[in-house]
Amino acid sequence: MTAKHLERAAPGVQAAPTKKISPKASSSNSPALRPSSKIRDRHWERLAIVYIRQSSPHQVLENRESRERQYGLAQLAQQFGWPADRVLVIDEDQGLSGKFAENRSGFQRLLTEVTMDHVGMVLGLELSRLARSCKDWHHLVEVCAVFDTLLYDQDGVYNANDSNDRLLLGMKGAMSEYELITLRNRLERGRENKAARGELFLHLPIGYVKSPSGEVMQEPDEQARGVVQLVFDKFDELGTVWRVFRYLMQNEIQFGYRCFRGVKRGQLEWRPPTHTRVLAILRHPIYAGAYAYGFHRPGRKNPISGQVEGGKWFLSPDEIRVLIQGRVPAYISWEQYLANQRRLSENRSFPGAQGAARSGRALLSGLVVCGRCGHRMNVNYQPGKTKKPHYGCSTHLFEEREEPCVGLKAPPVDELVAQQVIRALEPASIDLSLRAATDIKLERERLHQHWQQRLERAQYESQRAERQYQSAEPENRLVVRTLEQRWEKSLRQERQLREEYDRFLAATPASLSDADADRIRLASQNISTLWHATETTPQDRKAIVRCLVDHVVVHVEKQSEHVDVAIHWHGGFASQHQVIRPVGSYTQLRDYDLLVARTKALHQEGRSLPAIAVQLNQEGFVPPRRRGLFTVGSLEPILQRLGLVGERYRNDLLGPDEWWILDLAKKLKVRARKVHYWAKQGWIHSRRTPAKHWIIWADNDELKRLNKLKLEVGSYTARRKPKLVTPKVRKK
Repeated sequence: MTAKHLERAAPGVQAAPTKKISPKASSSNSPALRPSSKIRDRHWERLAIVYIRQSSPHQVLENRESRERQYGLAQLAQQFGWPADRVLVIDEDQGLSGKFAENRSGFQRLLTEVTMDHVGMVLGLELSRLARSCKDWHHLVEVCAVFDTLLYDQDGVYNANDSNDRLLLGMKGAMSEYELITLRNRLERGRENKAARGELFLHLPIGYVKSPSGEVMQEPDEQARGVVQLVFDKFDELGTVWRVFRYLMQNEIQFGYRCFRGVKRGQLEWRPPTHTRVLAILRHPIYAGAYAYGFHRPGRKNPISGQVEGGKWFLSPDEIRVLIQGRVPAYISWEQYLANQRRLSENRSFPGAQGAARSGRALLSGLVVCGRCGHRMNVNYQPGKTKKPHYGCSTHLFEEREEPCVGLKAPPVDELVAQQVIRALEPASIDLSLRAATDIKLERERLHQHWQQRLERAQYESQRAERQYQSAEPENRLVVRTLEQRWEKSLRQERQLREEYDRFLAATPASLSDADADRIRLASQNISTLWHATETTPQDRKAIVRCLVDHVVVHVEKQSEHVDVAIHWHGGFASQHQVIRPVGSYTQLRDYDLLVARTKALHQEGRSLPAIAVQLNQEGFVPPRRRGLFTVGSLEPILQRLGLVGERYRNDLLGPDEWWILDLAKKLKVRARKVHYWAKQGWIHSRRTPAKHWIIWADNDELKRLNKLKLEVGSYTARRKPKLVTPKVRKK
């Protein structure tokens, strides 16, 4: 090849006089061309690396000329003097963008070879093939300068240690990066302009297809279209995404997907539902007939923490970049779509939101509002088996306040609201019974229609497989055997589906029987019985309350057991009520002063403790914790606080080394019942007061004996008579 031919094959390459190549440079004695005086013997002694890259898989398949030109650089390196076994081709980064270097293993391999001082020249068709980022490009140039590695493109050979070449390489790297930015901006602006017209449809969601003319229309398959509509109907009925998902799973209802790629592109496939897919259907504005572009916010990755910040999967309608209503056929109205978004927002367990109705025992979770600060109160459950609910306000933890808000136990307020709700529903019991029977009938009709569609589809698939089998030539056994197996498989699936439908029909008849209708009518007429039935779950009760009650405002005072309750009903009406809550001590009672005065008066009249308790109960006084009525035990703390104690609290009645049973039991670390048993058996010295209270005598010697006795007697009663039962002789 002459120098003229070389100039045609590689523009910008200068021809050099022909010479013999040393064995270090080539294994043969064929002449080589020196394209530039920058190539030295030390470069020939090392490798020549040809780096090949195209930005996308589409370019790899379609842009064949660029690919052939890049692979041709390996032949050009041999013409420059490198033997074929010393030319390394790196093409691992085919179909990858040059914007980043982290995901390109070929580029990392190139840098590794250069830093190991194995490379004499790096060849690329254009510098943009190596990198589209100034950071990666200048890093490569710097490494090539340190290890004296040349760079070559279709315009010439560059030495990174030469000032002119270094300036030219820097300018080319900047132009390559700017070219990528320009191309990306041009594509993005074109895409945004098409989206502004409402014509950019990349991937249509479930329930929509695109016609050959580009028009968007609803899914032509009746069953697939009906499942999408079912999601909106059940969400309006059940209220939460999770309950809709569970309904679809329990009834084995699947979604119809259109494949976007592959050999089945455009075909309808049936897949089980997922919670994420149900939420996406309820969130997407296209189901309300609106074209939406930019309702996802991608966010940015924090280089320090490595987390994506600022992203959001679904934006509100006010934040969507392009929103055109009435652009496509709709499944629901725009007003219903907005109502669904509000309901989804309220279902989230965020401060200020109601939250979804859960399985907890608290009836008004998410509905109780603190009358002092105006914030919603949280629900807390006590640890243990009982898990009693409690409404509390934690706003003071986030705001500076002198005194926190007071909470209350849930049962008093829950019982009040439940009574008011049952009272409100009783006049409409007949209408409710008729509506319940109608809803059950419609629900069964819908499920049976879905089963009929599944059976119709299975029958069509089996008939189609039969037609394919019948149309094949009998002599072509290779094809006939495959079609026969496909036909048998479709017949088995149809038979299995019919058996499942028979089982469903036996468990859920298509229409209500007279007995079922009468039972529903009787249950609906007695709202109270239906409310307290064991089959009625907490979620059902909460759903009923939320249909009638918007929120409940409670005013709780710390020094009072009386709580003012305002029930705000849907429609704007508010009813005022008052409940009694259990408090922790007598001082928190609103009538504490009156209770003290009345107790003192009864005691001054000479009445006994049982008589005082009976009189207080008759006059309507209630203990702090609301646990039944006043008893002798519940009166003793208040009498002790007032100084009106009985004999059991009078230490002046005790003589030397005498004990009350409770005090001696604490001293011995045993139960009071055990000491009482010893006294009745005569194992210890004891006497009784006029009020029949026991007083035990025990000095130091007796205490030692009783400590040994408690070890000998396991329980408070002895199965056999112990040895240490004889008390010490007491001096008179």
